[in-house]
Amino acid sequence: MPKTMDGDGTPVPRRLLAAATRLFAEQGYDRTSVQEIVEAAGVTKGALYHYFGSKDDLLHEVYARVLRLQQERLDSFAEADAPVEERLRGAAADVVVTTIDNLDDASIFWRSMHHLSPEKNKQVRAERRRYHERFRALIEEGQESGVFSKTTPADLVVDYHFGSVHHLSTWYRPDGPLSPQQVADHLADLLLRALRP
Repeated sequence: MPKTMDGDGTPVPRRLLAAATRLFAEQGYDRTSVQEIVEAAGVTKGALYHYFGSKDDLLHEVYARVLRLQQERLDSFAEADAPVEERLRGAAADVVVTTIDNLDDASIFWRSMHHLSPEKNKQVRAERRRYHERFRALIEEGQESGVFSKTTPADLVVDYHFGSVHHLSTWYRPDGPLSPQQVADHLADLLLRALRP
């Protein structure tokens, strides 16, 4: 049975994900071998296959862990006892910050999603759709209550915001002039301005 922890107490699955993320970001998914991943993580191939059935499973988990985090945080914004404008702004800014905080994961995913098996690709699309539908529901709530304009369909507003989020990995640099929170605030403000009646 593979060890759950390594010498410094880091769980083996976390070590494997960290190594895979770094290598996929540096070399690309298709140019990274399983052997390189296990060597970088300091584990055996048996350990990798115990926790992840394949390299494809590792790629899926790179994205799924960020999406799970973002879904949990969106759910908490959506369910908060606050005006809809405040909840939407918080959710819109949060997805920007969490994407920037996990920029390697995001860039790997957008570059490599086509490498996923058809079943995992379908699963990821369903998870992402669930997230977008929850976000859209906040916009629709504001539109129905008259807080937001109905001029632009909610689906288009969602696509507008997430187009910006998905594009972050192509231009955002940690050493650039804007902090993650500043970028998040600007994009959330743009979204809310687009929705004002």
